[in-house]
Amino acid sequence: MGRGDLTGDEWARLRPHLPKSGQRGGPWASHRRVINGRLFRQRTGVPWRDLPARFGKWKTAYERHRRWSADGTWDTVFAAVLADADAEGRIDWSMVSVDSTSCRAHQHAAGARRRPRECREKTHAPAAPARRGARAIPGRAHLQDSSRWRGRAPSVGAADHSGQWGDAPQLIPVMERIRVVRLDGGRPRTRPDHFGGDKAYSSRRNRRYLRRRQIKHTIPEPGSQRANRKRRGSRGGRPTGFDKTIYKRRNEVEWTINALKHFRAVATRFDKRAYVFQGTVTVVAIRLWLRG
Repeated sequence: MGRGDLTGDEWARLRPHLPKSGQRGGPWASHRRVINGRLFRQRTGVPWRDLPARFGKWKTAYERHRRWSADGTWDTVFAAVLADADAEGRIDWSMVSVDSTSCRAHQHAAGARRRPRECREKTHAPAAPARRGARAIPGRAHLQDSSRWRGRAPSVGAADHSGQWGDAPQLIPVMERIRVVRLDGGRPRTRPDHFGGDKAYSSRRNRRYLRRRQIKHTIPEPGSQRANRKRRGSRGGRPTGFDKTIYKRRNEVEWTINALKHFRAVATRFDKRAYVFQGTVTVVAIRLWLRG
């Protein structure tokens, strides 16, 4: 076992959730070796063609990662890993923190061919384009953390979009991604008790959404919104509540971002396609949860 490879215990926990057969009905070859090759690439950021020979053919590792990112296999595996973690009591539902981070795009991420709309839908690619002109657009990933220990992994992966987009409009799509299956039966867990976010997520629309779902929230109000509310008088509504003690827990998502960006393929986007980069982040999140 090399540095960064899956241990025997981690592999035993991951193996039951992996596909049993390939696209043509035959068995997949050497799942563990191929996944270790992917983890090596995510950790070091090397080009796929430079994978060491001990991981097998680089084309096999790349194609399997691309296909599983496109058909949602990685999302399914991640959901299963989260269900196991929730059954063990390793997910803290008392508060969920959300924040975004910028992932600069390497020059190798440029040059992807544009696809027809129906192809993008089949591959589950985000609506944000992977490129504009000859330049790759830096991505912005919105991450959630609801783990009991700092820096573990986001509970629902990441929502990727172009770097020029604002944070506030992404809160609702990110919250809608919370869905952790209960192994003992019942409805999936989709609602945390409390939400924490910085002032970039402050908007009347977001606060109405959280109140409608009966989720308590701690979001500081920007000075411009506070001044506008006071200017409108009684029509501006009541001041928003803010608890500094609860807000201190928001650093949990900062530790999560730090843990994810230890993997160079996450800190810098090398993937041409947005859905492949989404799969890269999901693989890293799976790896971090398996460590716990």
